[in-house]
Amino acid sequence: MCNCGHHHDTLIPQIGVITDICTETADVKTFRVEKVGGGKLFEHLPGQCAILSVPGKGEAIFSITSSPTNEEYMEFSIKRCGSITDFLHYEVEVGQQIAVRGPYGNNFPVADKLVGKDILFIAGGIGLAPMRSVINYMLDKRADYGSIDIVYGARSVEDFVRYNELSEVWPAQPDTRVHLTIDRPQENWQGNVGFVPAFLKDLQFTPDKTVLLCGPPIMIKLCLAALVEMGFEKSQVYTTLELKMKCGVGKCGRCNIGGKYVCKDGPVFTCDQLDEMPDEY
Repeated sequence: MCNCGHHHDTLIPQIGVITDICTETADVKTFRVEKVGGGKLFEHLPGQCAILSVPGKGEAIFSITSSPTNEEYMEFSIKRCGSITDFLHYEVEVGQQIAVRGPYGNNFPVADKLVGKDILFIAGGIGLAPMRSVINYMLDKRADYGSIDIVYGARSVEDFVRYNELSEVWPAQPDTRVHLTIDRPQENWQGNVGFVPAFLKDLQFTPDKTVLLCGPPIMIKLCLAALVEMGFEKSQVYTTLELKMKCGVGKCGRCNIGGKYVCKDGPVFTCDQLDEMPDEY
């Protein structure tokens, strides 16, 4: 159930209309969804998820990638990786209706523990999707937070999600820096080349920042090791395990890890909390 002060039954689907589809990369599209008649479907907090249902095809859970401060619509950046996402990528058109349930899970603590802190975002690939909600929320409430650094890596320039925000919108905000890297050299790319964990060490961040980290599991593991080597405590590092969620309410058991249910206890955890879980995450 949502803890953002707006109460509705998260098990009852809301009917939304897809009002825009943006092709981000070869396998990522961003879907904009509004209520019938306009406005966003329900309130949420940064880091929470929703379930999109396609009649006759099934349903899947995705991060809400738009900021809670956006009252006009909700967005979902979705990577093509299975039957439901294939249908969304290839069959769905602007104007089509879709059922949405949520919000599910907890959130990044933007209203308390992160207020006043210098923030370091670290993302790889589609891992930027859940980060966008938090980044844009913080930029809309810029005075509540300290400096913001965003480190983002992708396989190539063409694999960056929301390149316009990365290259133009976010760097133009006060005390906000974006650091981009790609895996291999590419013609006309003047930025850093290399994997995110090594790039982190090169950037030499001091361990007085709070870190929000999201990406493939191996990237999270190597970035966490790099951060610890740089003097960060695991309690300073937040990450999200939303890919393990399915039903969103703790009934199906798919996201159970040890004594935790990702959908009810997460998906947002600090990395010292992950140490208390079995290695299967």
